[in-house]
Amino acid sequence: MKLTSLQELAALRDAMRRREAEAAVAAALERERQRAAEAERQAFAIAVGPVTSVPDPGLARIARKRPSAEPLQRIADERAALQEALSDEVDIESLLLTDDGLSFRRPGIAADVVTRLRRGQWSIQAELDLHGLTREEARTALAAFVRSSHQRAHRCLRVVHGKGHGSPGRQPVLKAKVQKWLAQCAEVVAFSQASGPDGGAGALIVLLNSRS
Repeated sequence: MKLTSLQELAALRDAMRRREAEAAVAAALERERQRAAEAERQAFAIAVGPVTSVPDPGLARIARKRPSAEPLQRIADERAALQEALSDEVDIESLLLTDDGLSFRRPGIAADVVTRLRRGQWSIQAELDLHGLTREEARTALAAFVRSSHQRAHRCLRVVHGKGHGSPGRQPVLKAKVQKWLAQCAEVVAFSQASGPDGGAGALIVLLNSRS
């Protein structure tokens, strides 16, 4: 840079002095920040006290799958309570209105609802087959099926209990019990023996109330 006058030289000198002053201020601020950080570190060390580093065990760090947020224990408890509430000793006729012994509806449910169930006019949304299950297994499975179907907002279900051809005396052991259990489920408003294409005497078509 070529200077042509004393004025330009003076201006250059003033600029250099300003830069030096700014650099000195910045350095002073940085020293103050470092002193504050050191003071904070020392205060923390005094508050915590002596510490000992934990040696690295040298083990592999494997990401573990987090458990599901679904309340499995609560669901199991509710299912067990519902199962215990389904009695084999309940008199269905004291709970429900009956017509021909093959279909049932709660008071307040129109008769044409049962007729439509019997004729297969409701769209079946879920099915449970109880073949091969013991009485207790069937009761547990039915309680869980009704509850889960209701939670999924399903209205019409099919429950296959079998015709009893493989049972002693060729009698449908589960049929009467399933009717009693269904009658005790608050979600069930009606059920009827299925039509031929839907299982006939070996199945029931069940209607659940709508979720409010």
